[in-house]
Amino acid sequence: MRFTYLAVLAGCLLGTLPLELFLQARVYHRWRRWLLALCPGFILFLAWDVYAIARGHWFFDPAQTIGVMLPGGIPVEEVLFFVVIPTCALLAFEAVRRTTGWPAGDE
Repeated sequence: MRFTYLAVLAGCLLGTLPLELFLQARVYHRWRRWLLALCPGFILFLAWDVYAIARGHWFFDPAQTIGVMLPGGIPVEEVLFFVVIPTCALLAFEAVRRTTGWPAGDE
């Protein structure tokens, strides 16, 4: 199934979308904070993946990806992974914070 990886990522986003819409996590609304939160991990893990692929330690099953490869031999789905999964984690964190009233260091 060529779209397996994309389907999993889409499922993660769709599963956490109610946190933004109904619990008002406001992750997408505060896009600068969202990008600042994503950037360090994105850069680190993307570099790590490219290195691991180049060394032959890591690979992706072409039967489960759409076949679009970026420089370094990394599939586009893997790059999206480093955006989608942290975003889902932020949505969950902000939804819990919103419903419980707990501070998170910015108050």
